[in-house]
Amino acid sequence: MYKDVSGIILSGGKSLRIGTDKALLKLGNGTIIERVTNLMKSLFQKFFIITNTPSEYRFLNVQLYEDIYKQKGPLSGIHSGLTYSQTEKNFIISCDIPLMSPEMIKYIVEFKSDKPVRYCEAAGHHHHLAGIFSKSLLPEIEKIFLLKVKSSDKKEKFYSIQHLLKNIETEIIHPEGLPFFKDELFFNVNSVEDFEYLKRIWKPSRLV
Repeated sequence: MYKDVSGIILSGGKSLRIGTDKALLKLGNGTIIERVTNLMKSLFQKFFIITNTPSEYRFLNVQLYEDIYKQKGPLSGIHSGLTYSQTEKNFIISCDIPLMSPEMIKYIVEFKSDKPVRYCEAAGHHHHLAGIFSKSLLPEIEKIFLLKVKSSDKKEKFYSIQHLLKNIETEIIHPEGLPFFKDELFFNVNSVEDFEYLKRIWKPSRLV
């Protein structure tokens, strides 16, 4: 169990494409958020969830914090997670990646790098929301939030993780040759179709 790295789940609440909080969808004997929570609790001594609907997550009996900057997407969750964290290194994961494995998380956490962010590229996609983020990033993120957005700009794009990453050094990990790697490790639930697919491929584990 890691003592010098915090585990942080970002759970943004209602998904417009699903029409409900996808983290609370039933999977196996529990919910998606229970599965991800149990995974993180098994690895990190310091662990908490960022959510703007804390009343819906109190049944988990874990520490909950809300976004400091509201309605600015996942970057706001990352900012809040780093603010409340008491460690320099933090493994941040989105609530909608229920097939992530302990082996993959350990590999990302222990990957040798001095860059403030490290995450995986797999199956042609960059998986930003399952990676290490340094607390030292806070001033850079706050600069983004404090800048005024022109009315012609799309706020979602301006306040995106990509906006942060283009201004800092990042370590991109390529895990596809690892013995424990599977494409579905980074599968995230964004739609009803995704959830139906997840239920078909789901295999019960000790976590849920």
